[in-house]
Amino acid sequence: MAEQEKKKEEKKIIVDEDWKNQAQKEKEILAAQEKAEKEKETEQKARREPLPQGNFAALVSMLVTQALFALGAVRFEGQKEKEPDLELARYNIGMLETLQEKTKGNLSEEEKKVLETTLNEVRMAYVKIANSKKS
Repeated sequence: MAEQEKKKEEKKIIVDEDWKNQAQKEKEILAAQEKAEKEKETEQKARREPLPQGNFAALVSMLVTQALFALGAVRFEGQKEKEPDLELARYNIGMLETLQEKTKGNLSEEEKKVLETTLNEVRMAYVKIANSKKS
């Protein structure tokens, strides 16, 4: 009888060791998968599209986009709707106006037209949103 109990204890030890080994292998596999996913994410972030050439139209577009974000007219995907920040929008419009004033006489006709058109459009968006906020 004592021998049978001894065999049962040995089997339990073997089963426990097998379970521990299996759990350790699974843990190592999960760690390797997590590491591979992190490396993939890092690689994807490093492999972004090349930035466009910096030019006058891009500068104007950047300032207009900031004004539209402040107005809430443009949002990131999944971003909650928020109250328009009229002060920040007005600041960005003022930056565009300053750019227009300081570059007067130094722009090509195309650049001048881009600035005038976009500035007028963002001003109209500002007025529309500011008026709807008052209502």
